[in-house]
Amino acid sequence: MDKARGEKGRRSKERLLRAAASEFALQGFHGTKISSIVAQAGLTQPSFYLYFASKEAIYEELVGEFRSRFKELITRSRLEAGIQTEHLPARIKAGLERIFSFFILHGDLTRIGLRAAGEADEIKAEIAEMMQENLIVEQEAGYFRNDLDMEIASAALMGVIEQLTFTYLLTGYKDASSLAGQVVEIFFNGMMATDE
Repeated sequence: MDKARGEKGRRSKERLLRAAASEFALQGFHGTKISSIVAQAGLTQPSFYLYFASKEAIYEELVGEFRSRFKELITRSRLEAGIQTEHLPARIKAGLERIFSFFILHGDLTRIGLRAAGEADEIKAEIAEMMQENLIVEQEAGYFRNDLDMEIASAALMGVIEQLTFTYLLTGYKDASSLAGQVVEIFFNGMMATDE
């Protein structure tokens, strides 16, 4: 009986979190009411307070979830030493595709974490710093030119990822794979025409 009750509670909390993400993404923090969250979740206000002390508490949990999952993706995308040069573009594309796929799957969380949250700029700066650390390690492994400033490269990459996510990905104009492919082409192969 306790196991069934625990599972029901977990599902209820998850429904509240998904409903809250949707409401916050559409209405913003100030425009969202607890009553609209519970209505969308199909639950009652007393059930909301079983899991969250306030609207701020559920919002903070959503922002924290986005932040930790995005950081995990960046950590997992670091290239290990010893990859053959011809395999680098595909490996980089796969990492970017995972990030874009996460954004599609969690569109409301993405809207909150990258744009709506009060700490969105802090989150993006933190992610850019993690990207910079990855790029420095990868530069030291010989994958990238030594004369490049990886702080600038990571800031540019973060800006591109954010802009493409909101302009093409979350609007449905492009998919994760094609966007990741374009980023790799632009960043790693350049825009200059070749004689080929």
